[in-house]
Amino acid sequence: MSIDENILQRLRNIATPTLANALDDIGFNGVMNNLHPAGLGMKIVGRAVTVQEVTGPYGSFSTEEFKVGHMIDAASPGDVIVVANNGAQVSTWGGMASYSAKLKGIAGLVVDGGVRDREEIVEFSFPTFSKHMVPTPGKTRIKVLSINEPIICAGVRVRHGDIIVGDGTGVLCLPIEHVEKITEEAEKFTADDKKAMQEMKNGLTFREALKKFSKI
Repeated sequence: MSIDENILQRLRNIATPTLANALDDIGFNGVMNNLHPAGLGMKIVGRAVTVQEVTGPYGSFSTEEFKVGHMIDAASPGDVIVVANNGAQVSTWGGMASYSAKLKGIAGLVVDGGVRDREEIVEFSFPTFSKHMVPTPGKTRIKVLSINEPIICAGVRVRHGDIIVGDGTGVLCLPIEHVEKITEEAEKFTADDKKAMQEMKNGLTFREALKKFSKI
């Protein structure tokens, strides 16, 4: 299912807490748990390329089974690579992969697990969100099981083509078939926020604003 670029552009102007409000109203759980940006100001909006990994002790798998290059090859410009690794404290990704992905135009990375080389990721301005920042190498510890099959990442089901949004507060997944409705609902919250702030500037109290505006 395709997505209108106009929707993606509108989503770039909406914060994740506002989208989470809209998800609640519509009845979806799309908020991924405890994922954090590698640097300040990082934001992602893009289509999901999903990756399922499994982790074991050093030497469990061959180097070829790590397949970071396959992840990058599977993604198109504007996509977000989303990796499910059950919160493992092992690095799925680092600076060189970030550099390669940035050159290709990939929008960012989300990992329910670890990444490393924070300084390089920030230097390359490659939006990266993970559960852990850890130096431990993934080679022979991580095996890629599938690419572009449905996954559970940080408690949320993500499918190839779903829309991923991340910012300084967190990361969430918008089901592709409902993304337009979610965007419209979120924009209502944004509009009420702006109206409420203007009236609070003119003397309206916070309690009064909560009563007057339903979507703040």
